[in-house]
Amino acid sequence: MPHVEGSHVEGLLPDLEVIRKDFPILTRTVASGAPLVYLDSANTSQKPQVVIDTMVDHLERHNANIARAMHQLGAESTEAFESARDKVTAFIGAPSRDEVVFTKNATEALNLVANTLAWAEGDLKVGPGDEVLITEMEHHSNIVPWQLLTERTGATLRWFGLTDDGHLDLSQIDELINERTKVVSLTWVSNMLGTINPVRQIADRAHQVGALVVVDASQAVPQLPVDVVASGADLLAFTGHKVVGPTGVGLLWGRAEVLAALPPFHGGGEMIETVTMERSTYAPAPHKFEAGTPPIVEAVGLGAAVEYLGHVGMENVHRHEQAITAYALDGLQTVPGVRILGPLDPKQRGGAISFELADVHPHDVATVLDTRGIAVRAGHHCAKPAHARYGVQSSTRMSSYLYTTPDEIDALVEGLLFVRSYFKVG
Repeated sequence: MPHVEGSHVEGLLPDLEVIRKDFPILTRTVASGAPLVYLDSANTSQKPQVVIDTMVDHLERHNANIARAMHQLGAESTEAFESARDKVTAFIGAPSRDEVVFTKNATEALNLVANTLAWAEGDLKVGPGDEVLITEMEHHSNIVPWQLLTERTGATLRWFGLTDDGHLDLSQIDELINERTKVVSLTWVSNMLGTINPVRQIADRAHQVGALVVVDASQAVPQLPVDVVASGADLLAFTGHKVVGPTGVGLLWGRAEVLAALPPFHGGGEMIETVTMERSTYAPAPHKFEAGTPPIVEAVGLGAAVEYLGHVGMENVHRHEQAITAYALDGLQTVPGVRILGPLDPKQRGGAISFELADVHPHDVATVLDTRGIAVRAGHHCAKPAHARYGVQSSTRMSSYLYTTPDEIDALVEGLLFVRSYFKVG
């Protein structure tokens, strides 16, 4: 593949080299001595120095539990934690900070929703005769909780299938979303296929029958400008470590009236209004869903992360991702034996590209690439049903982000050609 200078790839962030300097890990080498080429951001993103510094500063100068202590450190820690909530609220366009619940990750947020819908009273309660609709491209964290919910309540689980080119098959949408549908839960952007789904279209149809719409936005929030209200979602989850933030913290956004109607998920400190030996009453959202000591420094780091992305501009991040993805799709298709899973139009997908290399196992591909400093993921990417749909057990996945350069894509393509020669693939 011919070398292309970054300035010649239309849509890249103009200050890309400046942005890369914000991420200290990108300057390191790996055990082989090769420079790091990090193409695994859909798995976890790297962190800018400002996030690292913000978390270190909090631990060094402001560390205390929140909403409990009357001393100065407690007040400072509480202020930092709640300031992070304000930053996330603004970042996703939520109408109110009281609609933003901190969780440990998107998985916990989705399990919170699935479990509380089983325990809810009134219109939100899922029970026998109800249907829950998901899709065949979901991450396991948006499949297993719904399987557990329907098994435990007697409801029925249904799903959208996939087209050959990696899109949701919406040809039977009016049959799948019907008067029995209680919940529609789907990914906004597939972590395996990269597909960007028409969330608003599906949400509008779901609302016509009174169904609740739950969106896994773990791959969308890092790379798309997200407005939770405009999305049509009733509840939306994402995780901090994919948006240049830390691990151990995630988010559940929910419409105020939905959160008010859901019962608590965990019981413990801080989520109560009052407790007696006979019964307890609960605090309003978001605190009703934040039992115990929350991930304080992680939330503070997440606040710094979304503030950083806000300064870069999510429209700019999205354009960069589309440009790098287009460049990567073109480059991968020059490698003999590569089969790309998912849409080939970069405007219809995010930055995660899963592919097969004929006659070489994905684990072998990733291992040999790693010797050249190139970090990719190999396996089923917690999306086994989607792999089964396309007749593959596993795949190799490269995923870009706002710090990815065309040179790194060139290195991947050259690395794959080396893999073919290494395994003597004809």
